[in-house]
Amino acid sequence: MKSISMRAILLALTFLSALLAGCGQEQQQTGVYQGKADAAPWDSPQWGGAQAQWERAIQDRTAYQNEYARMH
Repeated sequence: MKSISMRAILLALTFLSALLAGCGQEQQQTGVYQGKADAAPWDSPQWGGAQAQWERAIQDRTAYQNEYARMH
């Protein structure tokens, strides 16, 4: 009977290490976000809470980035 080849041993070790790689993961907690609350973009000092002005500025910027609209 042949002894176990080095290639079979390496293959088995590779398989076992890949199999055990996921065992070290910890369970992630889901629930309430614990970071700071996000503010609306129009609540910045630049816009001062003027949502309509902010939306118009975004529309203008978007329109300017449209190559087809700029050229025609």
